[in-house]
Amino acid sequence: MSDRRKHIQLRPTNPKKTLVRLFSYFRYNRFLFFVGLLFIILSSAAQVAANGMLSPIIDSLVENRGMGIFIRYLIIMGILVIFISLAQYLGNMFMARLAQRTVHRIREDMFSHMEKLPLSFFDTHSHGELMSTFTNDVDMLNQSLEQSVSQIAISVITVIGTFSMMLYLSPILTLVVVGMLVVMFAAVRYVGKRSARNFRHQQAALADMNGYIEEIMSGQKVVKVFNYEDRAIDKFNEKNEELRIASTGASTYGVMLMPIMGNLSFVLYALTSMLGALLVMANRMSIGNIASFLQYTRTISRPITQVSNQLNTLFAALAGAERIFNILDEEIEVDEGDVRLVRDGDGKDSPYWKVPKGDGEYEKVPLKGFITFKDVHFGYTPDKKVLKNINLYAKPGQKIAFVGSTGAGKTTITNLINRFYEIQEGTILYDGIDIRRINKFDLRSTMSIVLQDVHLFEGTIADNIRYGRLDATDEEVVEAAKLANADYFIRNLPQGYDTMLTMDGQNLSQGERQLLSIARAAIADPVILILDEATSSIDTRTEKFIAEGMDKLMEGRTTFVIAHRLSTVRDANAIMVLEEGEIIERGDHKDLMEQKGRYYALNTGQMELA
Repeated sequence: MSDRRKHIQLRPTNPKKTLVRLFSYFRYNRFLFFVGLLFIILSSAAQVAANGMLSPIIDSLVENRGMGIFIRYLIIMGILVIFISLAQYLGNMFMARLAQRTVHRIREDMFSHMEKLPLSFFDTHSHGELMSTFTNDVDMLNQSLEQSVSQIAISVITVIGTFSMMLYLSPILTLVVVGMLVVMFAAVRYVGKRSARNFRHQQAALADMNGYIEEIMSGQKVVKVFNYEDRAIDKFNEKNEELRIASTGASTYGVMLMPIMGNLSFVLYALTSMLGALLVMANRMSIGNIASFLQYTRTISRPITQVSNQLNTLFAALAGAERIFNILDEEIEVDEGDVRLVRDGDGKDSPYWKVPKGDGEYEKVPLKGFITFKDVHFGYTPDKKVLKNINLYAKPGQKIAFVGSTGAGKTTITNLINRFYEIQEGTILYDGIDIRRINKFDLRSTMSIVLQDVHLFEGTIADNIRYGRLDATDEEVVEAAKLANADYFIRNLPQGYDTMLTMDGQNLSQGERQLLSIARAAIADPVILILDEATSSIDTRTEKFIAEGMDKLMEGRTTFVIAHRLSTVRDANAIMVLEEGEIIERGDHKDLMEQKGRYYALNTGQMELA
């Protein structure tokens, strides 16, 4: 079993708890639930009554009670049949609407909850696994709510009503039926347990395969450049074969139950017919009674068969629901910050931090962008430190550069400034305020980040730039594009700023996507700017083209730069050389070159970044 499969829950660990929690969603649509359930109860009760009408109808003919009585019973039967059809339609309609609204609510809860989860959650869960939960598990849950809930309710009511009528008509024949039902339940349990297990494996294999497809499709360039196509196909075929085996097992046991239950039903019908004939001959039952009883015999076995079939879907849905609830139970990103940012809409006062003093008073701290690290230690896991004893400061308007090998901790430092992760030891100060006291929304609203891997959204170019500040005007969008030197190529596009971007901006070049990312950062007008290898994916010509725009963007802002190209950090106020999570050298370009250490070796070609 693959590593991904190990993380996929194959069966509900607590079906009862999951079912109760699932039904708790019905409270949002109580009217649909209770009205739908009422029609289901009425239709089931009318079905039992209609079967019971066979006895007086047949006996009225056999005993020649008169055509009037016979017609009256037929009219009652007709009314019941019409009522059954109408009640079943209304019950199914209300239950279908209940299922759709419930699933709609669950999707909303899932998405809004996931947006509040910390980055560490997404570091440990693959995109394919999460997408499988959003699609396969939710769809299976929808089918189960639409079909299983109403079907189980109908079956329970039908069995109770039918069993009561059978006891009334003939306790002796009812004992025979009970004996055969025990056999049927044993068959249902044996086959159903194996069917449910195979359905769970089928869902897990489907999620595994979907995750692999998503992984390969998103990495097609890598697949092709390394000629990995044949191996990718072979691995897909393995997963597809695993899914086929699991699906075959699930389908085999799924279709096995119906003929088994059908044959047992025929056996029960035959036994009841023979014993009933003897009772009629002994004047212990009327012909009408045995006819109704035989109809009840067929009626009572049908719900058992239907419920047994629904159990397959129900167990698969419960396993999916448990995965959904596991996501909903993940702890959201905690924000206990009581320091808020105040912006004067009239522009009279500069933005400032509103810092509670504990006595009901507040202190106004001007927003400047002064960042200080004091003895900071951090690890993504408690047993492995990524950063050790980090001490640095960045004054407002300064440019601080980080240089070091891959995995040295450069990006981690910037992630801590955003509070994407919380430090274990030490202190990070923002304008003299402990960063853990600052509200995360307000904190991040003062920052912009330009990443090496640009992510653009489906929509127009203007919409993607405006993503940095949603209330930006069209004029401000254009100014931001000009600042990033993106205006020229945008205006040369057929629709200009209204050009629609395909998935992740694939209809633009890498350099053009990066320019849009820079424009998006510019429109936010941040106090702190983070450039995480922002020009590493851009050719030298494009890099020179945006240099002027980048300088304008960094002007007056506290800027943190991570770069493999050392030429881009020579003008930094301070350069931090990191290795294995520690700062081993610091200073400006001139100072570090005079030290003739690691930075000097990198610049002179004596050493390369690993």
